[in-house]
Amino acid sequence: MKWKRLGSLVLTGALLAASVGCSTQTAPEKMKLKVSEVIRSVFYAPQYAALEKGFFKEEGLEVELNTAWGGDKAMTAILSNQADVALIGAETTIFVNQQGSPENVVNFAQVTQRDGSFLVARNKIDNFQWSMLKGKSLIGSRPGSMPEMVSEYVQSKNGLRPKIDNQIIQNITFDNQTSAFASGTGDFYQAFEPAGSILEKQGKGYVVASFGKDSGKLPYTVFMAKESFIKSNPNTIQKFTNAVQKAQLWVQKASPQEIAETIAPYFPQVDKDILTSVADRYKKADAWATDPIIDQEEFNNLQTIMQQAGELKAPVSYEKLVNTRFAEKAKQTVK
Repeated sequence: MKWKRLGSLVLTGALLAASVGCSTQTAPEKMKLKVSEVIRSVFYAPQYAALEKGFFKEEGLEVELNTAWGGDKAMTAILSNQADVALIGAETTIFVNQQGSPENVVNFAQVTQRDGSFLVARNKIDNFQWSMLKGKSLIGSRPGSMPEMVSEYVQSKNGLRPKIDNQIIQNITFDNQTSAFASGTGDFYQAFEPAGSILEKQGKGYVVASFGKDSGKLPYTVFMAKESFIKSNPNTIQKFTNAVQKAQLWVQKASPQEIAETIAPYFPQVDKDILTSVADRYKKADAWATDPIIDQEEFNNLQTIMQQAGELKAPVSYEKLVNTRFAEKAKQTVK
């Protein structure tokens, strides 16, 4: 698993950050924040809305966004102080805790509340049942990744034995999966948007199910920071979370067309009609959280999925890795 291979790198980054961060003086709070997102995705529309609609600026914050292209890279950026805040899956904070990091990375504001992948079939299926995956091949994600853990969890819930009752293809890199499916590889494909909408437009695939709908709610993508950073910058974290809540409320009220128009600068190579289709699909899938609060039930569901996948050494307490103080205040004050 990739996280296990990079365990020493993450731990080294944490130790370095801990030694560099020691100081007897109290520094002023940071108002310029470096944010590292795991990948560039329409799935993170609330974040782009917060930037484009000026919600961060309204809170007096200047946000510099960087795309890490990998959860391990985004987490390493946090631990080595190359980023102040990261937008990644909450499972990464559990992995870091399991690696024995000297400092916890804490989840403080939720953005997405469900898995954002969809099942794409070669032909239209009006009444899809998960049992239809039996005896078939599925282009999946890398072992140990959250999408793969969710996929196997959903299949198991529906009476399937993943990799026994079917074939899960995991040797295709993420950026080549869509073209591989379009070229004839696999009977099904676990796709993140806009891949599903693009394949539908080309007539080469059809979205038949949502993994997020069938796996239940979980803190799939959240904003997180080192515990020491949160303690040193509580007002900044509150302002940041307020901006996130403003964006979430806007996204809930906005039409798919309005969302597509707003986030278009972040996806210059994606057609506006595709962005609109994707926004509509995520709204219907209830993918975006309506507030930044990370519920304990959702966090427990995440650990259940990880445990079933064999990726959880031992349960981690909700209070240890989740801080809802800022989200709760944002929900109360931002209307």
